[in-house]
Amino acid sequence: MDPEHLPVINNYLDANEPQSEARLSRMHFHDNQRKVDYVLAYHYRKRGAHHGHGSPGHSLAVISNGETGKERHAGGPGDIELGPLDALEEERREQRDEFEHNLMAAGLELEKDLESKSQGSVFVRIHAPWQVLAREAEFLKIKVPTKKMYEIKAGGSIAKKFSAVLQTLSSPLQPRVPDHSNNRMKNLSYPFSREKMYLYNIQEKDTFFDNATRSRIVHEILKRTACSRANNTMGINSLIANNIYEAAYPLHDGEYDSPGDDMNDRKLLYQEWARYGVFYKFQPIDLIRKYFGEKIGLYFAWLGLYTSFLIPSSVIGVIVFLYGCATIEEDIPSKEMCDHQNAFTMCPLCDKSCDYWNLSSACGTARASHLFDNPATVFFSIFMALWATMFLENWKRLQMRLGYFWDLTGIEEEEEHSRPEYETKVREKLLKESGKSEVQKLDGNSPEDDEDDEDKLTWKDRFPGYLMNFASILFMIALTFSIVFGVIVYRITTAAALSLSKTTRSNVRATVTATAVIINLVVILILDEIYGAVAKWLTKIEVPKTEQTFEERLILKAFLLKFVNAYSPIFYVAFFKGRFVGRPGSYVYVFDGYRMEECAPGGCLMELCIQLSIIMLGKQLIQNNIFEIGVPKLKKLFRKLKDENEPGESGPDHSKRPEQWDLDYSLEPYTGLTPEYMEMIIQFGFVTLFVASFPLAPVFALLNNVIEVRLDAKKFVTELRRPDAVRTKDIGIWFDILSGIGKFSVIINAFVIAVTSDFIPRLVYQYSYSHNGTLHGFVNHTLSFFNVSQLKEGTQPENSQFDQEVQFCRFKDYREPPWAPNPYEFSKQYWSVLSARLAFVIIFQNLVMFLSVLVDWMIPDIPTDISDQIKKEKSLLVDFFLKEEHEKVKLADEPTQRSQGGGDRSRRSRAASSAPSGRSQPGSIASSGSQHTNV
Repeated sequence: MDPEHLPVINNYLDANEPQSEARLSRMHFHDNQRKVDYVLAYHYRKRGAHHGHGSPGHSLAVISNGETGKERHAGGPGDIELGPLDALEEERREQRDEFEHNLMAAGLELEKDLESKSQGSVFVRIHAPWQVLAREAEFLKIKVPTKKMYEIKAGGSIAKKFSAVLQTLSSPLQPRVPDHSNNRMKNLSYPFSREKMYLYNIQEKDTFFDNATRSRIVHEILKRTACSRANNTMGINSLIANNIYEAAYPLHDGEYDSPGDDMNDRKLLYQEWARYGVFYKFQPIDLIRKYFGEKIGLYFAWLGLYTSFLIPSSVIGVIVFLYGCATIEEDIPSKEMCDHQNAFTMCPLCDKSCDYWNLSSACGTARASHLFDNPATVFFSIFMALWATMFLENWKRLQMRLGYFWDLTGIEEEEEHSRPEYETKVREKLLKESGKSEVQKLDGNSPEDDEDDEDKLTWKDRFPGYLMNFASILFMIALTFSIVFGVIVYRITTAAALSLSKTTRSNVRATVTATAVIINLVVILILDEIYGAVAKWLTKIEVPKTEQTFEERLILKAFLLKFVNAYSPIFYVAFFKGRFVGRPGSYVYVFDGYRMEECAPGGCLMELCIQLSIIMLGKQLIQNNIFEIGVPKLKKLFRKLKDENEPGESGPDHSKRPEQWDLDYSLEPYTGLTPEYMEMIIQFGFVTLFVASFPLAPVFALLNNVIEVRLDAKKFVTELRRPDAVRTKDIGIWFDILSGIGKFSVIINAFVIAVTSDFIPRLVYQYSYSHNGTLHGFVNHTLSFFNVSQLKEGTQPENSQFDQEVQFCRFKDYREPPWAPNPYEFSKQYWSVLSARLAFVIIFQNLVMFLSVLVDWMIPDIPTDISDQIKKEKSLLVDFFLKEEHEKVKLADEPTQRSQGGGDRSRRSRAASSAPSGRSQPGSIASSGSQHTNV
């Protein structure tokens, strides 16, 4: 029989036979020897199965090269009579059989359950023997530690003493994990090579590669193994996309909450990292990287550095806020505004129903505005711009340091396989162009022929997808702006409606602001979820070739949509509200009788602060508590109820202790780091973009992140299936987005200070118009006069209850008075303030950019000690390599010299004595070699 058409399952264990030994570990095959490195899961169903035959218990089929077992013979007692399968199920079964056969051909060993029920889930356990691990590690150029160790020197004596003191002081904050940043010794690493096995300290082959590396190797084999029955589909991802398999995942290292003293990495991570009770401790980054891989390790390292950098910015922000509180009684403009003797009679805020009002009634708003609108916020904005630059520079340094300790320096970009959707699109294109013969020719190609498949989808093929992307993104942005405009209309109409009643008239502004912000928050949260799904759909119709390209394009689209969604209401309040109101007698109307809304008498900065704080805090609290905690728990509960109600799942084995692959299968699948990064990037924008209006933003971000670190940790350790370990040198496109936000924040804060706050008008008044160089008279200076007799017919206040007869009312603007030659035109003060604002923006932006570049230049991207250690490691590696080669040659030369000596002696001795001598020499060679290997 052709070996290509042999059945995949070739060896069986009868469930009725007693097992030779008890199960010692749920991480191994049932022989208790071979470790489970990866698991494939699929769901099957049968029709016409006779439940009376076969054992419903825990039957096993062991697929293994050379594994002894009981072969299945027709009519044997262990047979299961299968009913006729439907065509689709039969096709999937054949595809699985072929794929598993190809995995065995690649050297992997498989074990799977027999399909002994009418329907259920089957787990295919995969073990990679040493020969496969060694072959793939060499192919993937995985760096492994050699026998040579060297000491990492920590600079000069002062640096050593400082490091020792710092380590002693921070010892209570260190997690209790082995080798956590205390080890000053490091192994030289070198890419694995089967020809240079003598370089590595291989004490036990089963443990030489850790679990994450073993699963990574198996995953690489799964990704490149083809299945000709599935249209020559390449890899496990394509099979999962086509529902041939349901899931593929590596196993966790046991349970995290198991009783007893037995410890594994998962349990250690849970105890020292993934609990809220250890929030004050540093993260065990090395252990996180060992367990989850470099990509996830870098995310938590970045999150930890970002959180620690929020501490100084939070302290400065609190100081700025306290400065505003301390100087509130000394603020002259707010005192003038609150002085009832000044009696500034203000023009009505709406037509007909609104009356004249005294400026002193807005005293509370004016005093509150000073908390955030004071000279200290300008310096805080400069500080935060430099803070963002220093954070990014320190991250680059930390990234290089981690890259050195994790042996990421010099790693090559791994070749990525095509996505299933891309392969399908190419196949459809060939089908249209050349008919089925071309597809059959494609199916006959070997996987190695994929190198000419690079640009099979041209820009013409992708043009409809690009056009749909462009139109959809424009539509989504227009939708966001429309919703913002809808909220503006709500504010205007609600304010007008509340002004009709005397009981609600006094609290109109507070009521409208609070309700509008809550509406904005709810809309932002809903659109966030919608835009995430839309961005994914738009990226799919683009048909990117590789997963990395797909991820980068998805990130850019999701960030653009979520950025516009989160910041549109804030941008409106900061830069547009109150700018297009008009003036009394010539107002701008949205609808008939509804005027554009104005800023509060103290300016729009206070309202901007309220808007920013509620949206920021609401997003953090609701997304953390509901979306990140509640939704996964509901999903888990729903899946558990579904499994319990699944027909055909119950049996005698159901009461047994569940295996690790069963426990992991019930967890949520890992979907990537994009949601975690996105949440933090949006928060980084809140902290940097409008920090001039809300100095307490870093404080709330810090409090959120202390919880967020442990929340994400708990999710990864307890709620998600173990992700595949991915090696990467950096955080990718996220760094570019952070850098862009940092630069954009300089411009935004410059405009917030210049346009939204009263900082520039106060400076202009103090140094150009004040008689005594103080701010006395500033409020009167900013208010223009209007002759109430010039109000349009039908807009005057009806039934005015104002105390005195009003001839002139005041409004906030720089305009000529009614008695001037050009009444109500912009005054000289207006142009002076406008030019000062523009000058401030230019000076502020260039000054901060210059300081940022200076900080960037002063802080090298690569720490000096790491740069020196990398050079030292290269030199040590060459010396070690040459020494080991020399030892190898020396050992190889010894037998030749001994055999020549033995030949000389044999001419002077009996011929019979030479034979034992010849047999003893190979043993001595092996002995020497073994001593050398164990050095």
